[in-house]
Amino acid sequence: MFISVLDLLKIGIGPSSSHTMGPMVAAREFINLIKEYYSKNKSSQKLAIKCTLKGSLSATGKGHATDRAIVLGLNNYLPRDLADQDVDTLIKNIWGSEFIEIDGVGSVMFSAEKDIDFDTGAPLPEHPNGMIYELLSEQGKVLMSETYFSIGGGFISKIEEIRQLVAPLKMESVDSFPFPFDSAQSMLDMSKESGLSIAEMKRRNEITLISEEKLNNGLDLLWLSMQQCLERGLNTQGILPGGLNIPRRAKQLHQQLLEQPDKSDTNDWLCAYAMAVNEENADGHMVVTAPTNGAAGVIPAILYHFTKHLAGTKAQVREFLLTVSAIGGLIKHLSSISGAEVGCQGEVGSASAMAAAGLCAVRGGTPQQIEHAAEIALEHHLGMTCDPVHGLVQVPCIERNGFGAIKAYTATSLALRESGKHFMSLDKCIAAMKQTGEEMSIKFKETSLGGLAVTITEC
Repeated sequence: MFISVLDLLKIGIGPSSSHTMGPMVAAREFINLIKEYYSKNKSSQKLAIKCTLKGSLSATGKGHATDRAIVLGLNNYLPRDLADQDVDTLIKNIWGSEFIEIDGVGSVMFSAEKDIDFDTGAPLPEHPNGMIYELLSEQGKVLMSETYFSIGGGFISKIEEIRQLVAPLKMESVDSFPFPFDSAQSMLDMSKESGLSIAEMKRRNEITLISEEKLNNGLDLLWLSMQQCLERGLNTQGILPGGLNIPRRAKQLHQQLLEQPDKSDTNDWLCAYAMAVNEENADGHMVVTAPTNGAAGVIPAILYHFTKHLAGTKAQVREFLLTVSAIGGLIKHLSSISGAEVGCQGEVGSASAMAAAGLCAVRGGTPQQIEHAAEIALEHHLGMTCDPVHGLVQVPCIERNGFGAIKAYTATSLALRESGKHFMSLDKCIAAMKQTGEEMSIKFKETSLGGLAVTITEC
């Protein structure tokens, strides 16, 4: 099992990796399919595009800006292209158009208001985040169709691919990698046998595909992007979009901590840092998917605190990110990071486990202590639901990232005070998360049909 750190953690835009970034990537890919189709079936008739959203994408797609993402993808944008752009202005310029221009094809009819169908009927059986893109003739005949699934973290699969997957994600074959661990136990066994750290095993796997220079540059860019996002959040105030009138709080909280450091503790700083990131995400700005957008604040908050308050070095930042990705890859392989599949335990819970492992590594923890830290953090998120109010990644998501960071920090502290021997393994904890997610009501898996999402409307 292998997934690159540069795929697991990637630069994109908010507010959701599964509901914003995934649909945008799918729309962009469908444009490429249209080009291929048209090159073989050229015609003078007018063509049209339609997109039907199913399951969680239809239930909370409006609040998660799924329709905006589709429009951007069909206009040839990818999430990373938008990191430094004014997306609101861009959307305003293209939203009302009745056509999109496709290179080599010409004008194709598409209206954002008319041709995106939020189908609230039964979800597709393969995955709760389904979307069907269709190319239609002038008479409405379907000329070509493709079904995509947004499987978390900005990743997508086609229907024929998802039917072949054992895990909710395509991964590289293990045959060509020196350390092909596919469980936490095999990771620990390989570490003991080789005498290498988890980060070093991960690094050696990575450089079988790319150069070490490219890997280091990619890690450094991820960290730079995390810092930029976090610091923008600490210096921005105002009301978040979407209609709940939620004010940004990170800047004010951070200012209080700067003015009264003697009255602050680690929890305060972690909350300010994590909330700064997730306020940026809620505003649709650039974030690093880590491992999802809804959970994007946990890992940067822990790492920012480590570098700013504990003098962490560039080498330690790289070690942190490699360790984080090793644990995140296991969770994706053995369970899911998608809130629509397993609830928020798979998003903030996974991020907290990853952050705890990374922090434990750079604080000198053994591989056994690192695995223990990840298990502690994940265990105490089991059963956490995803019930965003009004379908927005704001309540409870923003504060929840702060608490995820606090749990990660606490898990590391506990693990470092023990030998690494413990009762519940990370593998068993991940299995418990998967089973809990499978048995969790659909109301609590990013549909806004239960929990806080309906309680707020009843009050």
